Amino acid sequence: MELTTCARPYARAAFEHARGAGQLSQWSKMLSLCAGVVRFDNVVSLLSNPSLTGKKQAQTFLELCQGSLSNDVENFIHVLSENKRLELLPVIDTLFNELKAEEERSQDVSVTTAFPLSSEQRDTLAKKIEVRLGRSVALNIQIDKSLIGGVIIKAGDLVIDGSLRARLTKLADAMVS
Repeated sequence: MELTTCARPYARAAFEHARGAGQLSQWSKMLSLCAGVVRFDNVVSLLSNPSLTGKKQAQTFLELCQGSLSNDVENFIHVLSENKRLELLPVIDTLFNELKAEEERSQDVSVTTAFPLSSEQRDTLAKKIEVRLGRSVALNIQIDKSLIGGVIIKAGDLVIDGSLRARLTKLADAMVS
């Protein structure tokens, strides 16, 4: 069974609980921490040890988190460990944050540009993307000099390639055809 399919009910349950408690941001941070812990190879091998009971798995995992989790998230970890689902935490974290972004009408947008953008250019670009998407955006900007000029914008499934490199490639293809 696909990990996303298995993780979806847990992510939805965590989201509903966090939303009801008005703790979406707190849960997001704690789930990200938990997902980070699970990504360590040593933790994966420890948690996949068949001699560990679900309860012992949870206790070991919570010790690794060093008291950084609320009681509700600790209970969530216990449920996951009893069902042998701790390895799903990175996927649960991703799905939870997608639900959170949908609830808050926000979206992370990746912007790749050939040159650094001024704060005015960033603000203008953010406003235009917000209008296009109909939600608030958080820009994650990377520099890639190979673009020559322009920008590539990625927001979920939407990709807008306004780079000079892409335009030159299209022109070259048109000239060859």
